[in-house]
Amino acid sequence: MATEGLKSVATFFLFINLLIYAIVVVIAGWALNYGIHETTQAVSGLSLPARLFPIYYPIGNFATGFFVIFSLIAGLVGVASSLTGLQNVLQGNASGLLSAASSSVIAWGLTVLAMGLACKEISIGWRTAGLRALETLTILVSGTQLLCTGAIHAGLTSTINQPHFTGRV
Repeated sequence: MATEGLKSVATFFLFINLLIYAIVVVIAGWALNYGIHETTQAVSGLSLPARLFPIYYPIGNFATGFFVIFSLIAGLVGVASSLTGLQNVLQGNASGLLSAASSSVIAWGLTVLAMGLACKEISIGWRTAGLRALETLTILVSGTQLLCTGAIHAGLTSTINQPHFTGRV
């Protein structure tokens, strides 16, 4: 990157996002495992509309299944995006920054989708402490991922606008 300040800001946000996304993956994986394990016992007494989703979550409400699945997907994509983004930002060339910027936007989009489902789950009502932690982390990481995406794009713009940039990516 052209300035070391933008490089250090992007590296900081990528590292923080890596940690938060890893925690999101662990909690969402636990919730998925719990839902799979408890489905056979919990579904036996429910009526048909509740049994349409293959995994029933007795620890939350009817939005929990979609929220857990999408937060797990967003977490895994976010971990991969943060790891490759750290490598590409530390290299500092334009092609690596373009790759980091595109994967950062994809991870942010999936995280915003999971955040929307978290907000829906909050508005519906009752859920356990583990799901509340997952909701909080998902909302938090959507903001930090946006800041990270902005820092990468700012570094990309300053790298491309350098006088010695030849136009080759």
